Amino acid sequence: MKKVKVKTHKKPKTKRIYNPVYCINDLLRELKAHGEKTIFSYYRTDKTLADISYIEFYNMIRSVAAALTKMGYAGKKIAVSGESSPEWLCMYLAALAVGGVAIPMDRELNPSETAGFLKWVNADAFCFSRSLVKASGEIFNDGLENLLYVAFDAESAPDYAATVESLIEDGQDVEDYEFPDMSDRNGELAEYLFTSGTTGSSKCVMLSQKNIFSVVTCACETVDFNPDDTVVSVLPMHHTYELAVTLAEMVYGAHICINDSLSHTIKNFKLFRPTGLVLVPLFLYTMHKKIWAEARSSGKENKLKLGIVAAGTMNAVGLDVRRKLFAEVLSAFGGRLEKIICGGAALDPLMIEAFENFGISVYEGYGITECAPLAAVTPYYARKYGSVGKSVPCCEISIDASGIGESGYPEGEIVISGDNVMLGYYDNPAANEEVFTEDGAFRTGDVGYLDDDGYLFITGRKKSVIVLENGKNVFPEEIEEYLTHIEQISECVVVGRKAEGSRIELVAIVYPNYDAFPDGADEDAVHRALEQSIASVNRKLPTFKRVMKVEVRGSEFEKTSAKKIKRYLIS
Repeated sequence: MKKVKVKTHKKPKTKRIYNPVYCINDLLRELKAHGEKTIFSYYRTDKTLADISYIEFYNMIRSVAAALTKMGYAGKKIAVSGESSPEWLCMYLAALAVGGVAIPMDRELNPSETAGFLKWVNADAFCFSRSLVKASGEIFNDGLENLLYVAFDAESAPDYAATVESLIEDGQDVEDYEFPDMSDRNGELAEYLFTSGTTGSSKCVMLSQKNIFSVVTCACETVDFNPDDTVVSVLPMHHTYELAVTLAEMVYGAHICINDSLSHTIKNFKLFRPTGLVLVPLFLYTMHKKIWAEARSSGKENKLKLGIVAAGTMNAVGLDVRRKLFAEVLSAFGGRLEKIICGGAALDPLMIEAFENFGISVYEGYGITECAPLAAVTPYYARKYGSVGKSVPCCEISIDASGIGESGYPEGEIVISGDNVMLGYYDNPAANEEVFTEDGAFRTGDVGYLDDDGYLFITGRKKSVIVLENGKNVFPEEIEEYLTHIEQISECVVVGRKAEGSRIELVAIVYPNYDAFPDGADEDAVHRALEQSIASVNRKLPTFKRVMKVEVRGSEFEKTSAKKIKRYLIS
């Protein structure tokens, strides 16, 4: 079979400006070295804007670490939950700094689930934001009254909780406090991370300090960020993808602006004027649809299309006028946006080209929680659209091939080995036996192939694969990529359903984009329009990959806090 050839988009390679970090002490050194430079711009609980410098944040961590040590919590298991904030990151880093185990938790868990996780790992402390004060009370009354409770917000803190403010005050009294040396702790447990699911189905990933900081250093080495960048933090901080990249941004000395609400995201882009963003694909699809919806509503759709053609022609002869030509489009993101790092789910390659047309470069990456999470990222200086890039320097990626795929390359399960691979799942020997190879490499459960240049292409996930009656495998993510281009579709999931006899038919479950329909359109009209649009997509697909039935739902799919659809809830 002939191998698929993919165009490489090239740009100049630039020097990476950073100091490698191998442990928490190295990161603290970098925070201190950046001095008076602003690290965070964020909203206080009263919704006023505030800034904090690198040196102020360093001193904040130092004081909290000193207080934790004074109280006997050095080396303890410290859970952190709540909206992204300097206090969240302070408690996380202080836990690592005193030789403890940090436990980032999803703030959207219900209190009983949070309590269940805390009991499972025998946590010693629970740190929480203002929005979780009520939940903390339920956790306190769920047999966990012996935990140390630390509230981020002093004003709303319950009487059973200390506050970050009180810890800082206590720590400031320890004048001679110095961070303990953690450089020899690399292989020891440093972080617990819970995978998606309830307390019964979730796994608890154990990461070492080496896992955490090997990924941070690799992100610095491979991602096209620099000390002059301003980034708006959009994703939840407990998500290991967002956390790892945020730590890398700290190493660079970047300015990190914290988004206070998903509903305020566009407003905050205009306010903070980022040069870079870290997002999941859902945000890109939404942003792209809004650009074109606005162009249509203002009567500028044809002008925008002609501008893209003109910009491409001029770019081909060395004249890049995109940022001037599309200044109105770019103004929606603050006017300075140059690059977006995208990961966490499959991204349609056409999105990369779509944003490149406007002068915004999208760099796709690949990772998994069990690998802390970064495993591959597309080189900013040599992108292949459709690929998630090459393995990062701390690991190697191989393919446990089961045959030759449609690409012409050996295709099979993606296997990762290296410094980013987790210590294992906590208290789950059966799961560990299933995912680790004999030599300690991690079986990801994802399927893909490596091309001749070492670029990784993801073709599906083993657990979501639909096996048809003729033995052919269909990865629903691939079909969903095609369907998300349909303007009338806001979200969709493709599943396999039993039909007559042993036949399996592909069904698209769709949450419509009602803004794309005329006012007053009834459900029958919406359904017919969706069927017609999907039928046009079907004609471009092999027969066995065609959607045979369309189901319309009236609400968005349930998602994780990182905005991934909870596919396991859909049947």
